[in-house]
Amino acid sequence: MAQEDIFKKLVAHCKEYGYVFQSSEIYDGLGAVYDYGQYGVELKNNIKKYWWDSMVLLHENVVGIDSAIFMHPTIWKASGHVDAFNDPLIDNKDSKKRYRADVLIEEQLAKIEEKINKEVDKAKKRFGDAFDEKQFRETNQRVLDNQAKWDALHNRFAQALNDGNLDELRQIIVDEEIACPISGTRNWTDVRQFNLMFATEMGSTADGALKVYLRPETAQGIFVNYLNVQKTGRMKIPFGIAQIGKAFRNEIVARQFIFRMREFEQMEMQFFVRPGSELDWFEKWKETRMKWHRALGFGDENYRFHEHEKLAHYANAAVDVEYKFPFGFKEVEGIHSRTDFDLSQHEKFSGKKIRYFDPELNESYVPYVVETSIGVDRMFLQVISASYCEEQLEKDSRVVLKIPAVLAPVKLAVMPLVKKDGLPEKAREIIDNLKFDFNCQYDEKDSIGKRYRRQDAIGTPFCVTVDHQTAEDNSVTIRYRDTMEQERVAIADLGKIIGAQVSMKNLFGKI
Repeated sequence: MAQEDIFKKLVAHCKEYGYVFQSSEIYDGLGAVYDYGQYGVELKNNIKKYWWDSMVLLHENVVGIDSAIFMHPTIWKASGHVDAFNDPLIDNKDSKKRYRADVLIEEQLAKIEEKINKEVDKAKKRFGDAFDEKQFRETNQRVLDNQAKWDALHNRFAQALNDGNLDELRQIIVDEEIACPISGTRNWTDVRQFNLMFATEMGSTADGALKVYLRPETAQGIFVNYLNVQKTGRMKIPFGIAQIGKAFRNEIVARQFIFRMREFEQMEMQFFVRPGSELDWFEKWKETRMKWHRALGFGDENYRFHEHEKLAHYANAAVDVEYKFPFGFKEVEGIHSRTDFDLSQHEKFSGKKIRYFDPELNESYVPYVVETSIGVDRMFLQVISASYCEEQLEKDSRVVLKIPAVLAPVKLAVMPLVKKDGLPEKAREIIDNLKFDFNCQYDEKDSIGKRYRRQDAIGTPFCVTVDHQTAEDNSVTIRYRDTMEQERVAIADLGKIIGAQVSMKNLFGKI
């Protein structure tokens, strides 16, 4: 099945089973804005807990804050967002559709890379165990020709980005004969910059209103609170400040479901370090964050680091953690060495000293910062993408979300075999005993088989069936989602069995 078709099924599944809905759907929706349903919000909360606890519980020198969405407008001047928070956009005159110029070129690079990978895959099948991929890539003429094309385009693209050369970006699109996906034509406008911040007014009268912005990132709330946290928490460098919160970007080109939205949620941690040590810490956090992702068990080969073609104005090193979505490798997390840019800028614009006195060096300085920034929504999409499975069984088929048990929205479904003979009451009793520890669901509608399929589609890792034997020996049948195996266990052991599988400790031990 084509990857595009899989992605369409995944999006439809999210709506059908209460994970994600189009915002304002009864009013025909609002573009690139989504609501999380009853299961979606549980998965989202579990992802946030996994991130928060891995930062704050596992590191003595990382603490959390929750800063406001509205901030003084001068903050965004100091941070560079007013002048430099732009995307290069280009319109197709025939379809009237707008695109990010850099994304069109990145997709062209991906097409060339895909041609190379297809040649490699064909050779793997032809030569089997004797295949030497490194030698093949270095000697096969078709691979070499495509690699030369990729290198030339990549170098030209990187140069244009670093120079901020909008005319060159357009010329690359023309030279590469990149067509609009809608109209199929190459009738392009010039490339121009578009600022992504939402502006609004704060105040009771038009004359006295203050122009403010919905924050485009959560990081600045951390930076302007750096001194408050450092002093009140008696924090010693190196230390970090973590935050989870909403951010807003007026994305003109919003696509791929919840991958790119106008209202989204970030999980960010700013780690303050001694100047000169930032690149060592950058490497350490790269390693730590990749372990965090891989601990979920979605396959190490589905992750990679991607070095930035163009560094942001504040950074001296930057890398993305990319995951292989159905639509290709895409960023899920950014790790940046932000130098002392942010704190120095806020010191300059506010007129306040933002320094740290280092007792070991007996001097004061503006700390450098290493940032890890991950989108909750993209992480959500990664988990759903990795978990969605269509399985053909002996007599039928099933759609199952193999979400890691620790993240699953519902941990346990309890099902009476029939709706009589005291079985529903016993099932309710089991739920009453376990609901303080796990998110449980009672399910009595339809046959047991249909109920299993429904819980598979939701992603529930454990189903417990209460039958007539339960009244005799206080045992139930527990069924495991991924293997569909069943076993008879004592009701008294359910908490221990489930608890062992859904504990965050299982993930933390791998980080």
